[in-house]
Amino acid sequence: MGTGVIRGEGRRRRRRASRPMSEINVTPFVDVMLVLLIIFMVAAPLLTVGVPIELPKTAATALPSEREEPLTIALAGDGRILVQNSEVERERLIPLLRSVAAERETDRVYLRADGAISYETVMQVMGALNASGFRSIGLVTEQGGPRLDGLGN
Repeated sequence: MGTGVIRGEGRRRRRRASRPMSEINVTPFVDVMLVLLIIFMVAAPLLTVGVPIELPKTAATALPSEREEPLTIALAGDGRILVQNSEVERERLIPLLRSVAAERETDRVYLRADGAISYETVMQVMGALNASGFRSIGLVTEQGGPRLDGLGN
């Protein structure tokens, strides 16, 4: 008799233990999402690729910002021309700029030129910009350069 009672209790315990859980454990999901968030936060600043350009310094103030992402043309120290960080050959520059100008709301473009680039090369690119329909060309410089009035750095 004693063994029958024990067997019956054992069956009840097994039935309770074999029931599926009705709760979802979200802790592993949250852990994975937090790890991914940290990875993206660390990796995002590394994704901005740029060309090292030594901009000339000037005492001029910055231009006001726009709604549309600004079009940026960069002249690297080794003579390369980059449109929005994509290298473009000199022969393809004007046709590319004309197609870009047709799609844009404004005719503003920012020109970044390395200080080692000759004035002639900068003027040739500015002429290409003008011929492509860009009439508002902003020259990008770094602040803190010498002032010609002798009152500051």
